[in-house]
Amino acid sequence: MNTTLTELGVTYGDVILEFSYLVGAIFFVVGLKLLSHPDTARRGNLWAAAGMVLAMITTMVFHKNEAGEGIAFLNIIIIIVTIGLGTVVGAYIARTVKMTAMPQLVSFFNATGGLASALVALIEFSNPANQSTLVTLLGLVIGSIAFSGSMIAYGKLDGKVGDIFAGYMKYINITLLLVVTAIIIFLLVGNTPFETRKLIVYGLFAIALIYGVLFVMPIGGADMPVVISLLNSFTGIAAAMAGFIYNNEAMILGGILVGAAGTILTILMCKAMNRSLLNVIIGAFGGGGVAVDKEHGSIREISASDAGILLAYSQKVYVVPGYGLAAAQAQHVCHELEKQLEDKGVEVKYAIHPVAGRMPGHMNVLLAEADVSYDKLMEMDDANEDMTNTDVVVVIGANDVVNPAAEDDPSSPIYGMPIIKTLLAKNVIVMKRGMGKGYAGIENFLFFHEKTRMLFGNAKDSLQKLVNEIKSL
Repeated sequence: MNTTLTELGVTYGDVILEFSYLVGAIFFVVGLKLLSHPDTARRGNLWAAAGMVLAMITTMVFHKNEAGEGIAFLNIIIIIVTIGLGTVVGAYIARTVKMTAMPQLVSFFNATGGLASALVALIEFSNPANQSTLVTLLGLVIGSIAFSGSMIAYGKLDGKVGDIFAGYMKYINITLLLVVTAIIIFLLVGNTPFETRKLIVYGLFAIALIYGVLFVMPIGGADMPVVISLLNSFTGIAAAMAGFIYNNEAMILGGILVGAAGTILTILMCKAMNRSLLNVIIGAFGGGGVAVDKEHGSIREISASDAGILLAYSQKVYVVPGYGLAAAQAQHVCHELEKQLEDKGVEVKYAIHPVAGRMPGHMNVLLAEADVSYDKLMEMDDANEDMTNTDVVVVIGANDVVNPAAEDDPSSPIYGMPIIKTLLAKNVIVMKRGMGKGYAGIENFLFFHEKTRMLFGNAKDSLQKLVNEIKSL
């Protein structure tokens, strides 16, 4: 067996390394499968992390370059120290980040992954041993767009960057995209000196970064969950390209899994909004449209005492959570209200809209933090079927995802978007701090409907008042 390996120019270290990549890839698949359910998600993260740790350790120990030399000891020390610092910083961020800032954190993670892949491509383009020119250029462009686009998404979600709803933006973006495509084709078929090609590649890197910024700038707030998902898929695709450059099976499969998952999620979210991905990207949805001006009607308020009585003597209650629930850090009090109502014999469920919050699955993560049972989280279609049998719907901080303009106002920017049909229930209680518009920037006529009662105030304080009222009954 030793003779055969030697004749093939393969060592036992090469075999161990390749086998470890296969095992790591299997760990990624198992981890992704476990991530599909909240009860096993933590274990899924550990499986995927174990696969990555295995791949990193075996690479540092067994990797050899073309000359048969391993990684220099000093480089290994630098790698270990860098990983250690990243681990400490990452653990600190994970433990201290607020739930309201979770979408920003996801955008930041996307950005770091995209930048890493872009830098790999930028460096490896100058490597004479690299024969994957097309893959390298695609990795550079996609990674750069993922980085700069994610950073702009971070700024928009954090309120530091505004939207640009100018009609000319889509023409600028199309022009930049054509320029990027033309440069890639020129680098593939052109016959220019290597130093000139390097300068062109740096120019391509800069243009891709600019395109990432301008690509996200026109996209309105209501579409940000879709954009985050799309940028996440870009990061995965860029990582897969880096894997092809290095012929690394673990990176290839890991990137493909992330890219495919992000793409599928993006398509599902677009379907949930009844819009195409192209329409999301160039439609400047959110904040730029104005609903038809019609008579609002009058607001009907309800006191915490009356709301508590109405809820306590109901048979079925649905809670529709939105970003306001996260902003008020009210998920734990909401769970306490759920338990108080169940003690009174009331059935309580949660209606989850696919794009509620600021990122995919935002409400699921928020409620899971408060130990709300996953079985109580109902998807939009299932919740809508159950609404006619519901006594009270409590809308907490949600706006656009319950806005009836999506069904009855053709001039509205959200017209055609599926919503949670709260008006099918017998009563609606809306918790809001005031009469401000939602992230899409349009009026919500649910607030003026005869079935609706407004409970104004901070969501956490209002929920605590309801808990106290129900306890006293």
